[in-house]
Amino acid sequence: MTDLRRSAKSFVRAHSAVIGSVLAVRTTEPHIVLTYDDGPQPGGTDRVLAALDELGATATFFVLVGRARRHQALLSQVVAAGHEIALHGVDHRALTDFTPAEVTARTARGRAELEDLAGVEVRWMRPPYGRQTFATWRAIRRTGLEPVLWGPTLLDSREASTEERLGRALRDAKAGSILLAHDGFADASDGVDDGPEPILDRGDLSRLALGAYRRQGLVGRSLADALVAGTPLRGAWFGR
Repeated sequence: MTDLRRSAKSFVRAHSAVIGSVLAVRTTEPHIVLTYDDGPQPGGTDRVLAALDELGATATFFVLVGRARRHQALLSQVVAAGHEIALHGVDHRALTDFTPAEVTARTARGRAELEDLAGVEVRWMRPPYGRQTFATWRAIRRTGLEPVLWGPTLLDSREASTEERLGRALRDAKAGSILLAHDGFADASDGVDDGPEPILDRGDLSRLALGAYRRQGLVGRSLADALVAGTPLRGAWFGR
């Protein structure tokens, strides 16, 4: 490793609270942050919405703009139900496949279109697959958005048993953790080929996860709602 690269890594570590991504929320409230990626998708988003409504939870939906165009009515249902809209991308291609200038242009374009489609302000961006370098992080920040990553995950983007999924959702889960879940599954229409979609009912899985959290004294909240009584915890999350 060159001295320049060592210096860059040391700078990132030392300033991660300033230049890092949102990884959790510092809070004294019993809130676990619910986030859903890759929608809106009929048969997924609508079932998740029903589960959230039944259990009195709110969530942040990281939306793919191409899907929002195709399913604008479903996007409007998410907004009408009181959930938060955030950007996942114009499609699902990894940002690390693009130059920083291209990332800035794509993200700015995606934000503008999503805000127009949803009729609300967008504050957050989650890079597809969680892949970002310092250069793509900086490119996102130039658009006024802030990257948000995660802690626990529902493992619902691949085949797994219900026990495995709930185990991973509960692992290290605590007040302020950000859960990664999905209300859709990216495919060729989103510029990627991630294999077949796992067979599951995303609404039922959400009910099970929220029930497990409730037994631990945790309630599901969107990132915006959690930040009413909390502050963002930022840290370095870089990798291709």
